[in-house]
This record gives sequence, C-alpha cells and structure tokens, in this order.
Amino acid sequence: MTLAIVATRAGVGLDAPAVHVEVHLANGLPGLTLVGLPETAVKESRERVRSALVNAGFDFPNTRRITLNLAPADLPKEGGRFDLPIALGILAASGQIPVETLEGMECAGELALDGKLRAVHGILPFALATRRSGKALIIPRECADEAALAGDLPVLPADTLWQVVAHLLGQEKIPPHRLPASVKTTTPMADLADVRGQQQARRALEVAAAGGHNLLFAGPPGTGKTMLASRLPGILPPLSEEDALAVAAVRSVCGLPLDADWGKRPFRQPHHSASAAALVGGGCHFQQLLRLNNNYCDNLYFEFT
Repeated sequence: MTLAIVATRAGVGLDAPAVHVEVHLANGLPGLTLVGLPETAVKESRERVRSALVNAGFDFPNTRRITLNLAPADLPKEGGRFDLPIALGILAASGQIPVETLEGMECAGELALDGKLRAVHGILPFALATRRSGKALIIPRECADEAALAGDLPVLPADTLWQVVAHLLGQEKIPPHRLPASVKTTTPMADLADVRGQQQARRALEVAAAGGHNLLFAGPPGTGKTMLASRLPGILPPLSEEDALAVAAVRSVCGLPLDADWGKRPFRQPHHSASAAALVGGGCHFQQLLRLNNNYCDNLYFEFT
C-alpha cells in the first residue's frame, strides 16, 4: 500500500476542524514534500518525524518520493500536533503497519527526536470534536487528563511512538484513561459574606446576579469597586457542565492549567488605561475565538480600576 490517510484535527480558536493527513509514496527522485498550508512548525515536522522513526527502530523510506497533504488545503495548519499522524501515515504507506488499523481513531502529538511524545495545546476542543465524531483519541500521556474532561470518549494515552504502533498492531493494547477525581475539584469563590457595609452596592450586585443584568460601578479609588465586582461570580449559580467545558476550552487553547480554576466563572481586572486591542488580546486567533464562541462572553466579568 502506497497511500495512507490518518485523521487528526487543526486548532482554530475554540474550534477543531477535521484534517486528513494523506501520505503517498511514489517512485522518482527521493524527497519529502509537505503541502496543505503548513506554517513553520508544521514544515519542521519533516525532520522531527524522520529522526523519530529511525531512533524508534522503524524504517524511513529514504529511496521513495513522499508526498504529504494536509487536507483541506485552504485551512492553515500550525503547531506540532501533526507529528504523530504524519509518522503513522508514513508507516502505513510504507507497509510497516496495516492501513486498516488507522480507521476509527484520531491522533495528535508532537514527536521528540527519540520517538517520545510531547504534549500540545488545545487538546480539550480537539477531544470534544472527536467525541462528537464517535472515534477514539490517541494523544500524549501529559494531555490525557485534559482530553478525558470531554466525557464519553475513549482516550488512549501513549508515551512513545513505539507504544502507539504496538497498540495498533495488537501487540500491547493501551488501556483507556480514567479521569482522576482531583482534576474536577472546585475551590470556593469569594462572595458577599466578607463585605461589610455597602448596602446599596450589595443590593445592585444581587439584582444583577438574579436577573443577568449589566452593572457599572463608578467612584473614586479606594471605595471598594474592585472588591465588590470580584464577588459577583461568587454569588452567581454554579457553571453547568457545558459552560465549565467552554471556559476550560479557552484555558486549554491558551496553554493554561485546567485543574486550578475548574468550574469557576472567569473574572478579569484590566487597568483603566488598557486599549480595546489589549482587552481582547489582539491578533486573529482571539478574534476567531470570540467569534466562534459568543456564549463565552456571558461568563466573563471585567472591572476597571
């Protein structure tokens, strides 16, 4: 078999569109061509994958012409998440593993030169999309807890490329990952119990929380605006599982830990001199993030000092 297709996903804000890594081996001048709008980190995967395959004990088809296509071609690809699917595609196209073993699964992970798997950002949106597709997910072990937050999804964590191949060949199956209870521990948030006085402001907070209204505090420095505003998330109802996953997905894309603030409503305290671009972070990624998930803005609370 000289053609293999491996399923994976890209990262576009909070969305994880499907990507198919197509690998074709042909006769001709030896070389490796990577197409499909790859950015620099994806282009460099050619050398990482080559070294990882050789150091893990597999054969790299140096005498063949290798064409790698990341479809769809008009979707930009970035990051090191495509290393593992590219390596598996080369192994399948060269006949070292059966192509049929790649069906019903998606994978992601960055490869070290010795064949070990490294964690990548944005695994939670990836896992949520994989769950909707009804497939299993093979990822680095460091990402297993994050992916398991998606719920009813077979998460197969691996430490090395060899371990993934052994699972696909049926030599040593990877057991599905179980989510530790400590990942979803929710720490209490500050509420109005610590506030003394400020009866009018307390009443305004309660009305805003009960009715979902906007609220503006105005006054000179030192009157307690920040303290009062920071108590608003603490008097709101707990986040639903869906909303908690949406907030966690944002932290996942940003590369932040998920266990510290699981289930908490976000609260931000930008300086009064912050510009609009600084407020949302600027750049195309955050614009796409806010556009793809407008509901997230309902759970964000700002207080200007």
